[in-house]
Amino acid sequence: MENKNTWELFDEKQLEEVEVLSKEYMDFLDNGKTERECVDTIVNMIEKEGYKELEVLRKEGKQLKKGDKVYAVCMNKAVVMFQIGSKSFAEGINILGAHIDSPRLDVKQNPLYEDGGFAYLDTHYYGGVKKYQWVTIPLALHGVMVKKDGTCVEINIGEEEDDPVFFISDLLIHLAGEQMDKKAAKVIEGEALDLIVGNKPLVIKKEDEKKKKKNDGKEAVKKGVLAILKEMYDVEEEDFISAELEVVPAGRAREAGIDRSMILAYGQDDRVCAFTSVKAMLEITKTDRTACCILVDKEEIGSVGATGMQSRFFENTLAEVMDLAGEYSELNVRRCLAASCMLSSDVSAGFDPSYASCFEKKNCAFLGNGMVFNKFTGARGKSGSNDANAEYMAHIRGIFEKENINFQTAELGKVDVGGGGTIAYILALYGMNVIDSGVAVLNMHAPWEATSKADVYETKRGYVAFLNHASL
Repeated sequence: MENKNTWELFDEKQLEEVEVLSKEYMDFLDNGKTERECVDTIVNMIEKEGYKELEVLRKEGKQLKKGDKVYAVCMNKAVVMFQIGSKSFAEGINILGAHIDSPRLDVKQNPLYEDGGFAYLDTHYYGGVKKYQWVTIPLALHGVMVKKDGTCVEINIGEEEDDPVFFISDLLIHLAGEQMDKKAAKVIEGEALDLIVGNKPLVIKKEDEKKKKKNDGKEAVKKGVLAILKEMYDVEEEDFISAELEVVPAGRAREAGIDRSMILAYGQDDRVCAFTSVKAMLEITKTDRTACCILVDKEEIGSVGATGMQSRFFENTLAEVMDLAGEYSELNVRRCLAASCMLSSDVSAGFDPSYASCFEKKNCAFLGNGMVFNKFTGARGKSGSNDANAEYMAHIRGIFEKENINFQTAELGKVDVGGGGTIAYILALYGMNVIDSGVAVLNMHAPWEATSKADVYETKRGYVAFLNHASL
């Protein structure tokens, strides 16, 4: 089977739409470098399009009817959206599900220290990363620090042109003989990923010199950093204990290639599928089956915790929505989940000619060839995979042929080379039909990942077609 290049299928109007969508997507990436920022950005997007918060409607005793749009947020890190359809929930709903967490470095709870004239923040990497990719590049600090009185202070340093940035040092090549003999996994150790945040000692004013204590000169660089944090954000060192600070690559998403055909940015796994899923939800006008979009946290570490897909957040929210629609019963919830159709919206590995030996060319995704379906993921013998059935794949094929959606099918590399997983298997536990689908990515899990503008656009179109027509 020959895959088509999507660029060659677009008419002039679609080519213009590709550029408009790509610009909006790049802005989304710039504004959402953490899960909290993604949720804030998404809520702002959907409220402008008429979505109402479920909790507010519940407290007001409002009833939901066909066409109503509602959303719910979990701990500012996960969000679920519904557009109510004309059919009963018990007949199933159509679901798009993606994750909004990405590999990064997390600041530890007791992180700040001084050594050799530098102030450092100690970090713990999150998700699957090649640790050596994170040294010597400009890094930014995003997140929140929550004080004892409950005040939440937002931190964002390193993104504006006049902001300082941070970095992790690496050994100079002149002294790196022993380091260069190490395996890639050991070249940079996890405990060596400490962020340099300062080098200037706190200066004691002359009038205060008489008051200073004997040990005031110790850790002067660390004290200088704390003084700046106090001035800028009114936080103390102890506030790191109740903080969630993420270290991410500094800088804006960029167009890539002399033809500007690609996007190079941090966090495209899986925010490219989150963005296109939200855009699809906003584009549909009316559906027979209720349309739903789930965007969750913690996928990169196993979908665990209160904000991950394994939590009861989605199931509980669905029950609340069905209650406001006058359809709730425990049995109806179970029937709804079992009868639903889902696209687990996650990225796939794009074919890289520089590492062709890791791919099986007949069964891999190519940048520019449209939306990707992974019938199964997992590792080795499909371990940890949701393996979609043939009937469901055929149903999706029929929808996409009708709507002229260009798509390709893929596996995640050669059989014994590696593998990976998504949230698909978790939703499949309810008995619903689920298949992985999304955008091909080059440099997946690196600080800077690459996608094709054409694939972003075509995937959004595919999601719209699915929400409108899936009904197996």
